Amino acid sequence: MSTGSFGFLGLGIMGTPMAKNLLAKGFSVTVWNRDSAKCASLVEAGAKQASSAAECVEASSITFAMLADPAAASAVVFGPKGVLEAMTAGKSYVDVSTVDDETALKIGEAITAKGGRFLEAPVSGSKGPAEQGQLIFLCAGDETLYSEITPQLDVMGKKSFFLGAVGAGARMKLVVNMTMGSMMGAFCEGMALAEKSGLEQSQLLEVLDLGAMANPMFKLKGPSVMKRAFPPAFPLKHAQKDMRLALALGDQLGQPLPVSATANEAYIRAKGAGHGDSDFAAVYEAVQTKP
Repeated sequence: MSTGSFGFLGLGIMGTPMAKNLLAKGFSVTVWNRDSAKCASLVEAGAKQASSAAECVEASSITFAMLADPAAASAVVFGPKGVLEAMTAGKSYVDVSTVDDETALKIGEAITAKGGRFLEAPVSGSKGPAEQGQLIFLCAGDETLYSEITPQLDVMGKKSFFLGAVGAGARMKLVVNMTMGSMMGAFCEGMALAEKSGLEQSQLLEVLDLGAMANPMFKLKGPSVMKRAFPPAFPLKHAQKDMRLALALGDQLGQPLPVSATANEAYIRAKGAGHGDSDFAAVYEAVQTKP
């Protein structure tokens, strides 16, 4: 077990269970969140609470950050009482947020300019895998730091990949989530068409599960779609953000993404209809009605 001290910034659907898993394995953890009330359950579990991101970094040798989007990730690093104010040689920063590669590079350069080490490590997985310690880490940046934090990654996840220079982790995560978002859009269209064709959605799920298209996502989300109840495991607003960032990456690289662009429009409609905080399977609410 590492004797180092760890910080955790950002305590939402993903960050809180990740930090709890570190605490459960006996690691020393200091936490901070913009909404300080979200620290309460972790403090009860044994964490220390910092009053700012800077104080959290100051108290920790390695700080993890799970933040909502590029704007939040940048604000926590560059803003008042932010990460950079406390970053010095000997400290390390591991950003597990989903951001674009430009944001990852900007943050990484700022951390290393202050003498710190930086690793981007966005995760594939949602609320359930975060709680179960079954996330997949997509890492890039300082390979020595990656090797050092293997015990912590193993507590929070089932597999980690080192992909090379900073930016590769962000790009891999966007490709993964773009594929997942597009698949969910097609799945919800299939569920809607089955229902309107007079077919049982439950039977469609069974047929899909028996063939080459069988996958855990359809099996997991199918019942939610049938009930039209979408408790958030991966909020739709974050799924749409990832689709948007992936489409921007495609545009930057000259790669057409017509299927994903169409799926993104459905997520935009669902978010506009008030489903942004629901699970991303709530895109069903957009595809089962005319735009």
